[in-house]
Amino acid sequence: MTIRIPLAVRRRGGRKLVLAPAGEEPWAPQRPQVDKTLCRALVLAFRWKHLLDEGTFGTISELAAAERMNVSYVAHVLRLTLLAPELVEAILDGRHPKTLQLQPLMRGFPVEWGKQCEVFR
Repeated sequence: MTIRIPLAVRRRGGRKLVLAPAGEEPWAPQRPQVDKTLCRALVLAFRWKHLLDEGTFGTISELAAAERMNVSYVAHVLRLTLLAPELVEAILDGRHPKTLQLQPLMRGFPVEWGKQCEVFR
């Protein structure tokens, strides 16, 4: 008796990935896709906030000069520290809505955590 299972093996990012046949349901749940750009911006925001809070830099201008970045960019990224904790956790886990991206966040968002959750869900 011979059992044949149609499948395809593809390389993605240096890893081998087994794909289900066309038209069939995948047998393993897909891993969440983490938005690396958004995660990097969050990490920078919280790092910069920590540097400002501990007094390493007195102003955003000093911080921007030390990081060799535009003052307005640093100020926009620092706003990400105002995101609701559940949104930050969802972003880092890759569970955030696909509509939640860095560029719209840089333009502004509600400061109240409850409104943020309403807007981004």
